Amino acid sequence: MAEPTPDAGARTAALRRSPLAHLEERMRAAAVSGSRGVTLAEWPFITMVNLRVDPASEAADRIEKALGAPLPRQCGHTAASGPHTVVWLGPDEWLVLSQAEGTAVAAELRDALAGAAGSVVDVSANRTTLELSGPAARQVLEKGCPLDLHPRAFGPGQAVSTTVGPVAVLLWQVDGAPTYRLFPRSSFADYLARWLIDAMSEYRGPEVP
Repeated sequence: MAEPTPDAGARTAALRRSPLAHLEERMRAAAVSGSRGVTLAEWPFITMVNLRVDPASEAADRIEKALGAPLPRQCGHTAASGPHTVVWLGPDEWLVLSQAEGTAVAAELRDALAGAAGSVVDVSANRTTLELSGPAARQVLEKGCPLDLHPRAFGPGQAVSTTVGPVAVLLWQVDGAPTYRLFPRSSFADYLARWLIDAMSEYRGPEVP
């Protein structure tokens, strides 16, 4: 089999189409400004690597050194360092979100695992990322999310698996604006984006006393 040319990867990347590219203009048009403002956008092609390892093992220590961040030990917790954010998924499972190239991140973590019990899988194509932000963002999510999203219960840096509408997502609150990032499976992203656009529409009008 012929080896790929050096620029084959770049050409392939240029041809990629995100799951929500067809809704880009519609999401932009749905933006609401002002005190009840809220915006929605897709952040495509973020690197996502699923990691499983015994958190008490030497392999976990090596992985933490490779990431430059501790593996969170509790539900809802995240840890960040440089281009990486590590999200707790279970007692021995995490999702590494990164701005670095997926193949390189996965390779570095496999090297750190060094054959120990566990797994490192690049799942970047499995999900896409939606960012919902603005003063009304929490109220929009509360229309279809069963979590208590009030700041007393959920705040910046927390991430949990939940549902928004009928769609299963990983929900991460990035900051206090508030800004949320939602990670649905790519095949459900269109439905979720349309659901959010519809939920945002009421905030164009004045608040009902």
